[in-house]
Parts: sequence; C-alpha cells; structure tokens
Amino acid sequence: MELMEIIKERISYLTPGDTLEKAVCIFKDYKTDIIPVVDSAQKLLSVFTRTSLYQALLNGATLKDVIDPYVIKEVVSVRNDLPFDKIAEIIKVSPVGSGPVIDQQGKVIGIIAKTNTVLGLFRKAELLNVQLKAVLDSMHNGVIAVDDRGSVTLVNLGAKRIFDLEKEKSLGKPLGDILPDLDLTPVLEHGEVKIGLQYRLGETSTVVNVTPLHNGGKLVGAIAIFQDLTDLEQVARELETVKALNRTLDTVLNIIYDGIVVVDEHGKITLANRALTDFLNVSPEVVIGKYVTEVMEETRLHIVARTGVPETSDVMNIQGKPLVVSRLPIIKEGKVVGAVGKAVFPQLAEVKELAEKLRFLEDKVTYYQEVLEKTKTAQDIMKDMIAESPAMKKIKQEIVMVAGSASTVLLTGESGTGKEVVAHAIHLCSDRCDGPFVKVNCAAIPENLLEAEIFGYEAGAFTGALKSGKPGRFELANGGTIFLDEIGDMSFPLQAKLLRVLQEREFERVGGTKNIKVNVRILAATNKDLNRAITEGNFREDLYYRLNVINLHLPPLRERPEDIEPLIIFFTNKYDSILKAGIQGISTEALEILLNYAWPGNIRELENVIERAVNYARPGLIQVTHLPSRIISAVRQADSGKTKTKSYRDKLDQAEREMILSALEQAKGNKTKAAKLLNLSRSRLYVKMQKYNLTD
Repeated sequence: MELMEIIKERISYLTPGDTLEKAVCIFKDYKTDIIPVVDSAQKLLSVFTRTSLYQALLNGATLKDVIDPYVIKEVVSVRNDLPFDKIAEIIKVSPVGSGPVIDQQGKVIGIIAKTNTVLGLFRKAELLNVQLKAVLDSMHNGVIAVDDRGSVTLVNLGAKRIFDLEKEKSLGKPLGDILPDLDLTPVLEHGEVKIGLQYRLGETSTVVNVTPLHNGGKLVGAIAIFQDLTDLEQVARELETVKALNRTLDTVLNIIYDGIVVVDEHGKITLANRALTDFLNVSPEVVIGKYVTEVMEETRLHIVARTGVPETSDVMNIQGKPLVVSRLPIIKEGKVVGAVGKAVFPQLAEVKELAEKLRFLEDKVTYYQEVLEKTKTAQDIMKDMIAESPAMKKIKQEIVMVAGSASTVLLTGESGTGKEVVAHAIHLCSDRCDGPFVKVNCAAIPENLLEAEIFGYEAGAFTGALKSGKPGRFELANGGTIFLDEIGDMSFPLQAKLLRVLQEREFERVGGTKNIKVNVRILAATNKDLNRAITEGNFREDLYYRLNVINLHLPPLRERPEDIEPLIIFFTNKYDSILKAGIQGISTEALEILLNYAWPGNIRELENVIERAVNYARPGLIQVTHLPSRIISAVRQADSGKTKTKSYRDKLDQAEREMILSALEQAKGNKTKAAKLLNLSRSRLYVKMQKYNLTD
C-alpha cells in the first residue's frame, strides 16, 4: 500500500506570528486535529494542535494572540518515501496521534493520522484476504480448514471439485459429517503433522497432508490439503502411451537410411538416429546435448532453429563428403521450438549425379560472370564517373588516353578529391584490367613495417616474421597495377628502393639476396606539394621525375561547382538504396546551402554529409535541418559578407534557367524530350525545375 493513498492532502498551514483566530478557522474549515507550522519555504518548523489551542485558552489567551508560545516543536514527521509498515510504527508513538508528511526536501505535503493508518491496515488486510482466497481457489489441490473443535471454516474450489461439495452447506459443519472416516484428532489435540495419509471417498482416491494451525502459541485449528490420485493415474497412463510412441519413433528413425538430427531452439541436439551417428563414427549418447556445430561444423541447423526459415536441397560437406541436406523448423503453437535436419548419404547414385550437376552449374555461373566483367569497355567504366565540370570532363578524357600506356602516373590534389577512384578507373580501362589492383597507403602503415609490407621479407628476416616468409605488395601486383597512395609520406630509404623498382622493375625482399623481377604498372598519389618537399629535403628529386611521367591533377570541389549537384543526387540515391530510407529528394533550400558551401573535405566530406542527411530525413525530403550545423553556419556567414553584385554562381544559375526554358519551349512542354535536349535524366531535370521555380 502506498502512503499517498491514506494521507490527507487538503491541508492549510500556519507560520510563526499567526494568531489563534487563524488556527481556529483552520480547525473549523479543514476538520483537522493538527496544523503544520512552516517557514517561507514551506519547510516544517513545528505543529499546532487542538490541545495547544485549549491550553492557550486556559491560560487566558485571546484569539488575537499569536500561536508561537503554544506550538509543539518536538514533531513526529513522516517521509513520503518510507514503507507503510515503518510509517505505522512512527505514528503509533506520536503524542498527538497525527503527524505531518514531508518530502525529500523537508516540505510539508500532507497529514497522516492514526485513524488513517488503521483504515489503511484494514484495507491492506482485506486485500490480503482477497489475494489469499484467489490463491486457494486457483489451486488444483483441495484445501479444507477447520477450527479447534473440528468445524469446517474454509473450503476452496479444488475441494468442492474433488469431493463434489457445496461450500455454503459445508461451512460450520463438523468435518466428519462431510468427509467420514477422516480422523483429525491427533492433529487437533496433540498438534501432530500428518503427511501422505490415504483417504478415499466413493470413487475418489486422494493423498492428504494435515498441518495444525497456531496463533500466539495456541492451537486454533488445522488445514488439510488433498491431491486427487485419479489425475495422477491418468497422467501415468498417458506417460506410458508417450513412452510407447517414443519407442515406435526410435524404431522408425533407426531403420531408415537417411541421417536424421533434431535440435532444440538453442541449437543443442536432442535426437540423432543410428544412420547419422554411424556415418559420423560416434555413439548417439555422445552427441545428445551437444551444440550441433560441435558435431557438424558447417551445419546451419541452429540458424533454422532460430529464424524458422526452412532450407531444402542444400549441399553440405560432412566428414569431407558432399551430402544433400534439408533443414525444417519445428513449430509449436506458432513458435519455433527447434529444427530437424535430414541428410541423404552420397552412396546413392542419384545424389552423386545431383551434386555433380550442382558443381557444374556453379562453375558455369562463375565463368559467365568473368566473361561479363571482361566485356566492360572503357566507356562503360567512365560512364559511372560523375563529371559535369570542364576540368573533370578533361580528366575523364585523359584517363582513357593514359590507360593504354605502361608509364607511371602521379595523381595530385587535395585529400578527398577522388584520387583512388581515378587510379582504379585507369587500371580497369587498361589492358591490365584482368590482373590485380593492389593499393598501399604509405601513411597508414608504420614506417618500420612499410618496407616489409611493400617488398615482402624472407624467413627469419626479423623477430615475429613468418617461418615461410611473406610476399610483398609488388609481388602480389605482378601482372597488374599497384597504387601507392600518400607517396609523399614515404621515408628516404624506401624512396631509394622504390626508385630502383621504377628503373629496373626488380627488387629484393627484406633479409633476402635474390632479385625478384615484376611486371607491374605504378600509380602514385599525394596531397602534398612534392616540389616544396624536394626543396626542404624530404623527397628525392630523381624519384619525383620518375613518378611524374604523367601528371593528373584533380581540382578541389570548390573549383568545380558544376559537379556538386550531380554528386548530391548520386550519393542520395546510393544511401537511399542502402538504407531503404524512402528519400524523395532534397529541398531547394538545403540544395542551395550545399551548393554554396566551400567543401574543404571535398567529395569525401560531401558523401559523409549526404549519408548523415539520409539517416535523419527518412522518409521524405532532405531539409536544411538535416544538414550539419557547421555547414549551415559557414554558408550563412559567407552570405552575410557578400556584396549585392551577382556572383559567378548567380550568373551560371541564370544561364542554366534560360537553357531549361528554351528546351521546354522547343519540346512544347514535353519534359522527357526537354531532358534529352539538355542531356539530362528526367529526374535531374525535375530537380533543376524545382530549384528555379519552373514546376507547374
């Protein structure tokens, strides 16, 4: 029971200096025997009681006199978070029979009196009585209680059902009248406990336990609990039937040739037939209770038991042999409680033939996938690169031109401009596209490990080296392309060794003496100024000239604003497809902010911003609120410093708007035709029309 259920919350207060007249009015209006005296923060100081009022009047005080000399300062107060039982003990010792209730800050929130406590205890006792009755009536066993004279005081529903009694007619009668021959004399006279007594009434056979009841050390009655043996006999018969069915099931499972295994919902084996255990060369007793993957490593039976998704006609290796297996969930009352697996053994000719056909089809699919990949042309690869700006269109043309060469290419540009994407495109467009494309990030690998990582090492070259040695990235890239990213961070000794590879196309492993020749094309990239690094003595001049045979410089995103919007559309579609977010596009306001941002992190930063926005916007349009606050602040701060003269971007937008209007006029309003005239997709045309308020 909660304290707040029994306290009196409608109260009034006195403060020091209040008159007896105010106290009399509160006693009259609030029907209370105690008034809390509080300070300005409503914290308890003392109490003023009816007894205090009487004492004041006896002392000759008038109603205009103050209450201060008559308050009771030794107050018994109650915290509102105390258990009910402790509250009752506190109120019991209160000299005034009541007490103020305070919260954790000491503020008075109500009053509790002994009468409220007693009423609360009565309600609690009534609740316990109802709960006890409900518990007794919910029991399957019969319960009958008697007083010290043997008269029936309680009969639960279980007893009524077992003995076909009428409760109203049984209460108050001697127990011998309703249950003849049940002698409770030893219990009622001597307080003995009787366990396991056999009692039969008509066709009903029961076992009864009788316990004496004591109150304050005095024997006041007894309680008898009856269990119907008829139910147990029925259960025993059903158990025998189940045992017979299990014996039949075991016989059936052990005479079939297929392997059968059953697991519970946790993936533990509960049954395995003889055919499967013989194949595994183990006894059934050993596998029972084990997790199924301990017995068959490649099985997915535990996954089916967890997901409830059946898997049929799958091929799985067990003991090094291919088996056709099926896995089905076991459903009970709509819930997956386990799974059963069946394995067809490979000795059967038709199973061998099926496995061979399956392997043949897998090889065929692999072959056609390789052929399809090889048929990709340079134009197909270039089409996936987004480039609307003149600078990037020129880069795409140069990629196709230099791809057919074997010369070294140096890619320069700020971090995040897409140097790795360009390097990969050069490889895919070259005649080395069937060979490996190996990437090495020279800044990400510790300097003391970089040489071994790039050139490999011989056995025992250093502590912790593999006994068999390890090939380096140059060996792995043989016949293909190696991409050395962040080349400006390579140490001087490594630069010298790399120069030899560029000149001689050969090198030695760490700890080795044998020259290893490789046929590999080298692509390098850096975001540093290598000319400045040469001047400062941090980069070899001769290596620079060997790397800088062909230089492709990728401009930062801020210098090619024409690419920003296509990239936004591309990344929005990409992450909408991955996250299944239901993004319908980007609002004009959000697009304008992204178009006017400087993008110091270039394409990588743009992609991260769009991925974040797609997560926040799902589903619907990407709005300004879905963009990082740093970007919004930077754009608005830049806008506030602009002059009223039209910027290059404004002029570009005006020209683009006029081109769209002209195309729509030529196409007579047909948006599909207009998009073709502008060399745009229909969806991009709609985005631009929305941007320039050209929609219907």
